[in-house]
Amino acid sequence: MATPQSDTPLSPLRTVAVVGLGTMGTGIAEVLAAAGRDVIGIDVSEAQAAKCVAALEASTARAVERGRLTGQQRAELLARVTTGTDLSAAAPADLVIEVAPESYEIKQQIFRELDGIVRPDAVLATGTNALSVTRLAADSAHPERVLGLHFFNPAPAMKLVEVVSSVLTAPAAVTAVTDLALDLGKEPVAVGDRPGFVADGLLFGYLNQAAAMYEARYASREDIDAAMRLGCGLPMGPLALLDLIGIDTARTVLEAMYTASRDRLHAPAPILKQLSEAGLTGRKAGRGFYTYEAPGSGTVVADALTPREDGPSAVGRPVRSVGVAGSGTMASGIAEVFAKAGFEVVLAARSEEKAQAAKARIGKSLSRSVDKGRMTAEAAASTLDLIRATGTYDDFADVDLAVEAVAEDLEVKRQLFTTLDKVCKPGAVLATTTSSLPVVACARATSRPQDVIGMHFFNPAPAMKLVEVVRTVLTADDVHATVREVCSKIRKHAVDCGDRAGFIVNALLFPYLNNAVKMVQEHYATLDDIDAAMKLGGGYPMGPFELLDVVGLDVSLAIEKVLHREFRDPGLAPAPLLEHLVAAGCLGRKTGRGFREYAKR
Repeated sequence: MATPQSDTPLSPLRTVAVVGLGTMGTGIAEVLAAAGRDVIGIDVSEAQAAKCVAALEASTARAVERGRLTGQQRAELLARVTTGTDLSAAAPADLVIEVAPESYEIKQQIFRELDGIVRPDAVLATGTNALSVTRLAADSAHPERVLGLHFFNPAPAMKLVEVVSSVLTAPAAVTAVTDLALDLGKEPVAVGDRPGFVADGLLFGYLNQAAAMYEARYASREDIDAAMRLGCGLPMGPLALLDLIGIDTARTVLEAMYTASRDRLHAPAPILKQLSEAGLTGRKAGRGFYTYEAPGSGTVVADALTPREDGPSAVGRPVRSVGVAGSGTMASGIAEVFAKAGFEVVLAARSEEKAQAAKARIGKSLSRSVDKGRMTAEAAASTLDLIRATGTYDDFADVDLAVEAVAEDLEVKRQLFTTLDKVCKPGAVLATTTSSLPVVACARATSRPQDVIGMHFFNPAPAMKLVEVVRTVLTADDVHATVREVCSKIRKHAVDCGDRAGFIVNALLFPYLNNAVKMVQEHYATLDDIDAAMKLGGGYPMGPFELLDVVGLDVSLAIEKVLHREFRDPGLAPAPLLEHLVAAGCLGRKTGRGFREYAKR
């Protein structure tokens, strides 16, 4: 049989040993056995090996109950799995996958012992997501047969598998493992050897920033998590995800990433060390960023940090009528949201024509809702009747709340707030929908900065549930209470944050997008592989390059420049590739070309 030193294809990987039978090892064993492979499960702990068997029995029993397996198929699957505590049981394996703890010492010891046990043509795979595959391979007698095979948790459900080559890995070994992944029903992505690979390389920087944001008391844990779920469509918020992954595990991954990159965004937030060393490692300990019903439980219980349900102590001002300034998609969407909630709306633009066009856009949106059965024709008509389009801001004289949604240009917004200050009645709340500019700069353009606040809606406003409520150091308590009450009436989820660049969502989202661009720029991975990795491995509704092209590369670049200017962190400097594309006029879907090309409409 050919050795992995040549490019000669290896024989199919029929017998697979899994070393380390924790949650991940057990999941991998189930995936392999379900695909007809003979599995040799090995763990130093007899109790853990027994726990693996019990977990497989329970999981396959549930599959039978749900009609995914027959009783006969379940029996055959379980018969293909044997477990033990002696590494020599791996001798007949065509492939060994180790998923031992993230420690060079432990993993290298396993590989050294395997060198004397398995056949020379057997492939050795590490399940690490933080350690150097090259370093592990270099310590092996046959480095050409060592590679990384990174499954995602839970292994039976998650489709992504990262196949990690070192400079020493033989192509035949990569091909054999890639073919196996496809046969398992997974989607393999080929990546090079650097800490975190693609998915975790992008994910953990984002998680780290969220931990630092919480540690700085910029926003509550609940608001940070809600913002990223509702603002980005993520399945979990970052702090809840850190608790699920294990705060100690996240710290280990980030330490490895920082050692390789020296990027401050990867330097573990101090709170991760504090929680780890206190034993508050997340769900498995029963407490991390949140407190859980019991160790291993996913049920969050109230603790001293849980927000009180009675809300803010201040009483808000009455709001019956709302003025919306602007004629674009965001302005019309916000006007629609308020009218649907029964507010009288004055929609003002720079001209009567622009205002009427914006109202017509709302009419079309409401018609689509009627067509889809979401509202009656009568309700749509009465909603539209609540909106008065006008070409002058003088018609804001009697509104209780004025919301501006004009161009994201500070001078334009400041001029508008100067106008609103003159036109709006005393006591009216003045709100800006800016996503990146300082709210206090808008406030200082008025004689009543205490009445100014940020209300950052997300696009499309009628569909997106999140509103970031941005207080400045000058915002009055009753103004904040007013906006919180209004958000409740328009059925939006409000999160509180301070007046700094990016607020919650953009401050966490855009560095992640920027790091994805850097991966492509450095030829580490392709656009398609990165997008696939984040959708399949992270549960993101869109890959980073899909999202950048939708948002607009010029808009993305502007936000990244604001973040870099505010925080002065070299890691936040926009990727040169993004700047080059914007300079070339490749702005995304709106121009027909961004990171990808699009058919012209």
